Amino acid sequence: MSTSTPHTSAPIPASLSAPVSAVSHAASGFAGEATVSDYLNLLKPRVMSLVIFSGLCGLLAAPGAINPILGAIGIFALAVGAGAAGAVNMWYDRDIDAMMNRTKDRPIPSGKVDPSEALTFALILSLFSVMIMGLAVNWVAAGLLAFANFFYSIVYTMWLKRWTAQNIVIGGAAGAFPPMIGWAMVTGGVDLTSLALFMIIFFWTPPHFWALALFACKDYARAGIPMLPCVRGETHTKRQMFVYTLLMWPVCALPFLTGASGYLFLCGGFALNLLFTLSAWRVLREPNSVYAEARKMFGYSIFYLFAIFLLLVMDSGF
Repeated sequence: MSTSTPHTSAPIPASLSAPVSAVSHAASGFAGEATVSDYLNLLKPRVMSLVIFSGLCGLLAAPGAINPILGAIGIFALAVGAGAAGAVNMWYDRDIDAMMNRTKDRPIPSGKVDPSEALTFALILSLFSVMIMGLAVNWVAAGLLAFANFFYSIVYTMWLKRWTAQNIVIGGAAGAFPPMIGWAMVTGGVDLTSLALFMIIFFWTPPHFWALALFACKDYARAGIPMLPCVRGETHTKRQMFVYTLLMWPVCALPFLTGASGYLFLCGGFALNLLFTLSAWRVLREPNSVYAEARKMFGYSIFYLFAIFLLLVMDSGF
């Protein structure tokens, strides 16, 4: 599994060898009055749904109990915090979003939301979410939420994403915090099991996102983002995806080894990982520039994560 900065196996497109023009930051001119729907779309609601689900699963699987009202407030704070980080991402990436087909209709590049208003909105929500989590639940969960927001907004969005093809590998840590936060909401701390939940999402993220990057590579190259398929080639990316699905096998056994789950999770995880690895194998065998299997794997990877965490909750005795 390579962790080196990409440099050789595929020619680097010209768009990746030069910085994204600062002029494009101004291309997303404010067109008019923003609606509530526009501001909600700034929060990346589809990503938020995964954050809410994995955080809730961490909360339900944790030993002990939490007042349902406080738990609901905590999950709400987690959702708002994730949305705030997504809004910062949209504010900073408005230049490259305008160049990509899959993102050009987002609220800022489409001119529906003013960039400065989007940033103010995001910062207020971020501070609000952390304070609510700390005051209503506990400050360990609030600290994890603050760090996750910082990591996604600053480390991933402003540094890794445009600098290295390992952006998703390292930056995936940001998306792996929600189950840890849910766990900390109940226990008030971090332990081996919550770290295991973190590891599941951390190792799941590269094959999930690289499946998307395979069929969206032209979009990323146009925007100058050094995604792995763009700078190291499709074959190298497919091999990396396959390796990561193999790594998911021992990682998914960790909750069983820590005693947080039983044989339902272990056997169910075995079946899910078998299908995940088979999906990666089909992608590896698929000819380059043909993305039918990559699209299928991307869809399955979303189902996989929901299923693995649902099994965890079911097997925890909730």
